[in-house]
Order: sequence, then C-alpha cells, then structure tokens
Amino acid sequence: MVTSNVNVDSSANGTQGQGSELKSVNSLSKCPRDDGSKMSSEFEYGPDEKWRILRNVVCISMAFMIHFTAFVGATNLQSSINAAEGLGTVSLAAVYASLILSTIFLPSILIKRIGCKGALIASFISYMPYIAAQFYPTYYTVTPTAVLVGLGGGPFWCAQCIYLCVVADVYARLTAASTEIIVVRFFGIFYMIYEFGQIFGNLISSLVLSEDRHNSVANFSILYDVRDICGANFCPGNEDLANPNLERPPDIKIYTIAGIYLACMLLSVLVLVFGLDSLSRYNEAGLAAKDPPVTGLELLKTAARLLRRKEQVLLLPLTVWLGLEKAVIAADYTASFVSCAWGIHNIGYVMICYGVANSSSAAIGGYIVKLTGRWPVMTSAMLLHIGILITLLLWRPHPEDIVIFFLMAGLWGAADGVWNVQINALCGILAPGNEKAAYNLFRLWESVGYIVAYGQSAALCTDVKLYIVLGLLLLGMLGYGGIEAGLRSGKKTLP
Repeated sequence: MVTSNVNVDSSANGTQGQGSELKSVNSLSKCPRDDGSKMSSEFEYGPDEKWRILRNVVCISMAFMIHFTAFVGATNLQSSINAAEGLGTVSLAAVYASLILSTIFLPSILIKRIGCKGALIASFISYMPYIAAQFYPTYYTVTPTAVLVGLGGGPFWCAQCIYLCVVADVYARLTAASTEIIVVRFFGIFYMIYEFGQIFGNLISSLVLSEDRHNSVANFSILYDVRDICGANFCPGNEDLANPNLERPPDIKIYTIAGIYLACMLLSVLVLVFGLDSLSRYNEAGLAAKDPPVTGLELLKTAARLLRRKEQVLLLPLTVWLGLEKAVIAADYTASFVSCAWGIHNIGYVMICYGVANSSSAAIGGYIVKLTGRWPVMTSAMLLHIGILITLLLWRPHPEDIVIFFLMAGLWGAADGVWNVQINALCGILAPGNEKAAYNLFRLWESVGYIVAYGQSAALCTDVKLYIVLGLLLLGMLGYGGIEAGLRSGKKTLP
C-alpha cells in the first residue's frame, strides 16, 4: 500500500491554490457506469464485497495478461520476422495511428452503448485478425488488420482505466481509505499481472523458434563483424547483409506461434465473459437517469480544456516519451541488438527478462513510494534509464555478451514498471471529474510516441533513435518537476 498526502476532501482542510484544480478524487465516481448513472454515496453491499472487487481487479488483469501474451509476443517479433520492406514496423505504426482516431471518437459512444465490460470484449476480439494475418503477411493483410487493432484499442484502454477507477472508488469508500491510494494500488496490481504477458508471450516464441535450430553463429561465414553493424551502429538495410542471425524463421514455426497466440486471445475473451462483473453492479439502485453520450467533438473540447491546465501541458512530453520508449525496446532493441548480434530465436528469452523486471517493478514500486514519495522514485527511474541509453550507445554487441543482453532488457523493464504505474495514476489524479477525457488524452499522446518510433524505424539508424529517446526523457522530466513544484507550492504533494 502507498500513502498519499492529497486529502480526499480538499474542503476539509481549507487548502487553496492547486486545490481549486485538484478537487476531491471522490469525483472518480463520475466515471461512466454501464448505464451512465452516478454511484450512490451510500453502500448496501455485504461484508464480502471488498473481496469481490479484488477478484474483479485480478480478473481484468488476468484477461489483459493472457491477451497481451499474444499481442506483445507478436509485436516483439515484427521488426525481425517481417523486416522486408519495413512491413512489421509499418504495421505497428498503423496500429497507433488508428488508435488516435479511435481514442477520440469511439470510447465514449461504445462504452455508453454496451458498457465497460462489453467494450472490453469487443475490443479484445478486434485484435484477433492481426494475429491471423501472420499466416500470410503482406501489406494487404497485415496493415488493414493493424488498423482494426488500433480502432479497438481506444475503447480497450479507456474501459480498462475507467473500470479500475470506479472499483477503486467503491473499495476506498468501503474501507475508509484514500481513493488516490487505492487507485495507485489497483494500477500496481494490474501492471504486475499484465506484464507477465511479456514473459509467457516471449517464452512461447523462443521455445518454438529455438526448436531444432542449428547454431549458425558457430559456423559464421559472415562477411562482417557483428560489432560493426549491430547495436547503435545498426541502420536500415543492414538486414540485407550476409548475417544469418537476421534470416526469417521457417513458415511452419511462424504458423505455430500464430496459432498459439490466437488461442490465447480466445481464452482472454472467455475470462472476461464469465469472470468479470459488469459495472452496473455499482450503480445507484433504482436510478434510471442516463447521461447523454459524449461525442468525439465534445471529448476534443474537454481535452482542449484540460490542455489549458499547466500540469496537463507539463505532463505531455513524458506521456509521448512513454510510448516512444516502449516502441524502441520492442522494435529497435530486439532488432538492432538481439536479432542482429545474437539471433531472432533469442528475442523471446531476452524479453522475458524485461517482462519479469517490469512486473516486479510495478508490484513493489507502490511500496517504495510509500516510504520515499513519488519524486525520488521517478528521479531514480530517470537516472536508471539515462544510464541504459548511454550504455546502449557505447556497447558493441557480440554473441558472447549474453549477460549484457539480459541486463539491459531487465533494467529497462524495471524502469518501465515505474513509468507505467506512476504516469497512469498521475494522469487520473490530475483530472478529477474528467478522467475519461484525461485517459483518452493520455492514450492519444502515448500513441504519438509509438507512431514516431515505429514510423521512423525504417529511416533512422539506431544511434539517432537512442539520442531522441534520451532528449525527450530529459524534457519530460523537466515537465514532471514543474508539476511537483506547483503542487508543493500549493502545499500538496502527490502520492
């Protein structure tokens, strides 16, 4: 559990300044319910309701973990197995380009019509054709299905954030705890479980790709030293060199992986259908009034109003950076370092290390914040990430550098676990009463980061990409420092 210095009711202590903008997070109850009503301030639930809420948190987390076992495993391979003509990274750029449109226009209407649970199920299903397209990967099959993934992604993530906000508010009232604390805790539980998808998805791919593989590195007839063409020195076109590490695996192995991933996605849908409670359970009993659907234009207006707030503008660079760094580890580290120097079949094993560190960091990060506050934890993550980026710029990877391959991925995952939980929680806390617009705005700017990374992946050398990541990180942390300074001057600190 983490502590919070934000009073749940700002009027209770007469705080001013930032208190006028950061009102009571009891307004999380304004998150949309399945029928659009507001939550009752009185609770008539049984003594086991707390455990039922925790079960729902675990259920939605497990469904996401199983689903992203497939999707993350597939995306980590795209820059390597579909490297021809940049198909893999172009498809991923298409995912996040369509996600921006989806984030603006689809979540409010879809959630209003079929509820958070229904929106989650429909969005999960929209990801499945992209995996099926891996059986016949061309621009005509992969790109349209990638767009479909993006269209499902807007309601997908918005519904997840709203669901956790709503049940966290109910749980906080039942336990007389601070809503901010419970929000951070629930996001921590979610990301702890969710990141295991990295482990299982990558384990599946590596086990399949490693089967009956002869060690081509032992018989290098390569014309180039991998240390000269891999790592930060990797540039578009290097995959065409005589490097056996970059050879596309046999089709039968790709088909096997795609089949397993499709089965995982189907299982995740079943978990949601039969295991997750509808949010209508937490609506005020007997209240039939419904809020009007929020159109994309209205959502844009609300988002524009949010951007007039200083703290939202200051958070923007770090939000873009979050998408950028995730894309770089998934596409550029896997292709430029692991595949190029050590082989495609080892991507999964290395990214398992990333997933374990990410999940562990998300789990313990909240407890560390309880002891130190948010600022020291965020600063430590920044310093760690700066060290990683400098190391990657200087390191000349070789097949014998096995420990370094895993160490870099693990440290990156540990830092990313901090960013995931803290930035997500910060996004909601900074926009009480406007969480839907805030989370949509968050996903929009995060998607911009993904698009920048994937869109220029086939055009820039890896060293340039790493410098871009480093520069945006420094800019983002300057913005975060401004947020903290503003909150402290208003005699408030975030958890």
